[in-house]
Amino acid sequence: MFAEPETWVAIAFLILMGVFAYVGVHRTVLSALDRRSARIKSELDDARRLKDEAAKLLADYRARHASAEREAQDIITSAKAEAERIAAEAKGKMEDFVARRTKAAESKIALAEAQAVADVRSAAADAAVAAASAILSKSVKGQIADDLLAKGVSEVRAKLN
Repeated sequence: MFAEPETWVAIAFLILMGVFAYVGVHRTVLSALDRRSARIKSELDDARRLKDEAAKLLADYRARHASAEREAQDIITSAKAEAERIAAEAKGKMEDFVARRTKAAESKIALAEAQAVADVRSAAADAAVAAASAILSKSVKGQIADDLLAKGVSEVRAKLN
């Protein structure tokens, strides 16, 4: 039995374990394992806490995103309504402008017609006066002719103008 090497390895192992137990290596190993376990537990707790914070941040950002989407939709809706209101207002102003311009043009046309009629009457009166003067000056002579001519010309001018 003592000739086999496995026996000596077993005896050396038992002696080594006895020395480790006497020196207190098992307490050092157990405390190191306890510290490592505590550190791993602390890291896991930190990881859970960070995960919870990340989940809260994600929920907060999702809520903000949804709020921003609603705000953007509201802005688009109000902008469309404002654009339609401005377009309707511009159309009304344009129609009013066209109506005023049309009315002004019609009044200018009426004024031009009245002026043309007055010019034609004036020209006709001048032509009639000139024709009457020419006819009367050839047919009637003397002071009576001059008086008649002046009186007739003034009457024709008064009636035609």
